[in-house]
Amino acid sequence: MTERETEEAVVVAGHLMVDPDARDDYLAGCLDVVRQARETSGCLDFAISADVLDPGRVNVYERWVSRAAVEAFRGSGPSDDQGAALLWASVAEYDVAAERFLT
Repeated sequence: MTERETEEAVVVAGHLMVDPDARDDYLAGCLDVVRQARETSGCLDFAISADVLDPGRVNVYERWVSRAAVEAFRGSGPSDDQGAALLWASVAEYDVAAERFLT
């Protein structure tokens, strides 16, 4: 394993809850956001995905080189349709001081 210092890397992680019958539509509505994020300068990884166990859960994972990169991309949040589909959400931002590669 190697470790390297990061300047101010940020990880955004958590999950959203939506109606299980509407989850596929919710995820389809996220395609453009994921594509745009991955094309944005400073984005290291961005994923919004279906949970394999809970049919109403949507997992969120983002990794950015800096808080400035997150803020430059973030905008005003989910669209009205996406926001209305949320039953509950728990997503947090984490400042990363060091990184250890496991593979």
